[in-house]
Amino acid sequence: MKMLRATLLLAALSTTALTTAPAFAETVLRLDEAPVGELDPGKASDYADSILMFNVYDTLVVPTAGKPGMQPHLASSWTVDGNVYTFTLRDDVKFHSGNKLTADDVVYSFDRMIALGQGFSNLFVEDVEKAEAVDAKTVRFTLKGPYAPFLSALVRLPILDSKLAKQHQAAGKYGAFGDYSEAWLSANDAGSGAYVVVTQNPQSETALAKFPDYFLGATPKSPDKVRFRYGLEASTVRALLSKGEHDIGSQWLPPEVAKALAADDKMQLLTETGTNVFYIKLNTAKAPLDDVHCRRALTYAFDYATAAKMVAVSDTVSLGKPANGPIPHGMLGSSSEVPNYAQDLEKAKAELAQCKYKPEETPLEISWIAEVPLEERFALLMQANFSKLGFKPEVKRVPWALFTDMVTKPETTPNISQIFNSATTPDPDSLLFNTYHSSAKGTWQSPEYLQDAEVDKLLEAGRAEVDPAKRQKIYEDLSQRLRDLAPTIYAYDQVAVFPARKAVTVPALSDDAHRYALSGYSFSFREMEMAP
Repeated sequence: MKMLRATLLLAALSTTALTTAPAFAETVLRLDEAPVGELDPGKASDYADSILMFNVYDTLVVPTAGKPGMQPHLASSWTVDGNVYTFTLRDDVKFHSGNKLTADDVVYSFDRMIALGQGFSNLFVEDVEKAEAVDAKTVRFTLKGPYAPFLSALVRLPILDSKLAKQHQAAGKYGAFGDYSEAWLSANDAGSGAYVVVTQNPQSETALAKFPDYFLGATPKSPDKVRFRYGLEASTVRALLSKGEHDIGSQWLPPEVAKALAADDKMQLLTETGTNVFYIKLNTAKAPLDDVHCRRALTYAFDYATAAKMVAVSDTVSLGKPANGPIPHGMLGSSSEVPNYAQDLEKAKAELAQCKYKPEETPLEISWIAEVPLEERFALLMQANFSKLGFKPEVKRVPWALFTDMVTKPETTPNISQIFNSATTPDPDSLLFNTYHSSAKGTWQSPEYLQDAEVDKLLEAGRAEVDPAKRQKIYEDLSQRLRDLAPTIYAYDQVAVFPARKAVTVPALSDDAHRYALSGYSFSFREMEMAP
């Protein structure tokens, strides 16, 4: 009966979205991303997952449009007393079920994420002692010590409707919470966001409908429905966009496809900048890249200039900008005084001469993600570059699902991997800690398997220091240490380019005054506008 009520609720919400305007005025936004679309807010971590979270769920705070900093969202205000953050909740927020938001929902959401130990739990587990409800509208977080990124980390704590979730608990390993509703939340939502999940298939498509009772409302021309598709081939996306049967293509389209689409007077190129990077990961726990000199040799041998040409879409739009280290230009901790990377084969050969391995005798696997065809080109570029040093690189196509399993062990992790990574909050800690701290090794973000005490020390200092000027120096020192250790080739600072029909207006992807310093948040459907 409970499942029937939930189904009827979703149907009613969908019907409401259809009946708030004449049938001919209904709009459907169609867009795509690489798979898989994870709907569970305690597990979501990838780009597609993030778009779902930002539309189906809400958080206590959100990034401010057009400038740094955070602003209230589900919280109307907050106070800070040492290591204690106290939030006052809005009193006009309803979940999709009709239940009203309370402090118990916040505590449940936090406790659940920590218990599951997945998603973005790493942003909290080591630094937050507890969350507790002071009263129905007040929630208090007690930190274990100074933790500068805490406020920005809250953009990755989606708040669930605890009453609804508990109704769908099954037997499981979490004591009184059973399976913590994992099975149900993988296919259903318990959010308060501007859009409601109607159907969910994480391999192919999530269908959503506008939530009519959203506490902040939406633009008058925001889409009534959304079809969020996963894993479409580049040729399919191009054909659909050309025929007007798709609205926004993913950032993973090859540059020439984006360029060809942009030539159509009905198309535009939308961009997202400032938080994304293209990292070429080097497995430091397996020969030959367990030798720092061999890693440095590869960083010098990589052809950065050709890489830049490969991602140029037009004279004014490119998928990347030159990089000078692990932190993208403009983010806290970056430095304009450090030169950008450039190929230097003489230095590459000098470093290789100090490596304990003979390149012609040592296998060198270069992987690329099957769902991201652009990576094949970089794999072939590296194959050509590193062959000049005597290596015999082998290029391997790896599906994303298999890759995430392979990197759980150093011996099965490729020597070289390619990752488009993003700062998951508007803070460098969220980009670097999950990648380079020794506790993070063995995840898709950290296939380097780096274990360095100095790196750990600097990362931990960056978390503890609250003074911005001192944090800047810490992250500059960290960047230099990482450049010296060379666990990664910093190919470029990524510019995500999305071909889209001009019938869609996305201020956060086209107007600097509306941009957000958070990857994926630009895809807030309620802020978009569509022509009927």
